[in-house]
Amino acid sequence: MGIVKISESMHESLRVASSALSRSINAQAEHWMRIGMLAELHPDLNHNEICRLLIQAEQQGGLDIRQVCALDGASSPRVLEAQH
Repeated sequence: MGIVKISESMHESLRVASSALSRSINAQAEHWMRIGMLAELHPDLNHNEICRLLIQAEQQGGLDIRQVCALDGASSPRVLEAQH
């Protein structure tokens, strides 16, 4: 676990979003980091597909960046659904 320094304006955005979505500030920041990481790794996926990917990853034991990267082109939720 580490410390990440962010701007005051980002912290305020986190505070507002975390309150609105009933998450802690840390949980909201982690959520945004996951979404951003997956969006950068898979720019072809939209937000709904990324959320579906996160749910499927959680059902399979959690998000592991090595597994996500290993899936490469097979990370589309439609492809993951076909694999089950």
